[in-house]
Amino acid sequence: MAIPLWLEYGSKLAEVATALGIFLAFWQIRFGRKQATTAFEDSMAKEYRELAAKIPTEALLGEDLSGEDYEKTFDEFYHYIDLSNEEIFLRQRNRVSVETWIYWLDGIKSNLSRPAFKRAWEEIKARNKDSFNELRRLEASGFKDDPRNW
Repeated sequence: MAIPLWLEYGSKLAEVATALGIFLAFWQIRFGRKQATTAFEDSMAKEYRELAAKIPTEALLGEDLSGEDYEKTFDEFYHYIDLSNEEIFLRQRNRVSVETWIYWLDGIKSNLSRPAFKRAWEEIKARNKDSFNELRRLEASGFKDDPRNW
């Protein structure tokens, strides 16, 4: 006995609808994950901007700070180093996209080359030899490594 034409096409239509449903579910999960990553990266950028607002403009422009100004803002430099280390850790755990990592890496490298930041980083490394291992490792690589590959 022959299968009715409507039943044969209905079965094919159901297969197509199932495949389309699976594709849409996959796309929705991927899109949701991308949105969550972007929101997280934006919150980290906001944290950086709030911290940078407390660091003297002279230091951000690459000028050295007097002893008194440096001492007054050392805590902010410490928090910046801590934030940088956290950003590296987050990249290592694949919590940030490669595009964002490229910007963060450039910022970390650039800031740590500025005299006041460099001075603070050297002092922090000397005073606390067991912390900031991610930043130490990145620095040792010449800021070339992607922590995701560690």
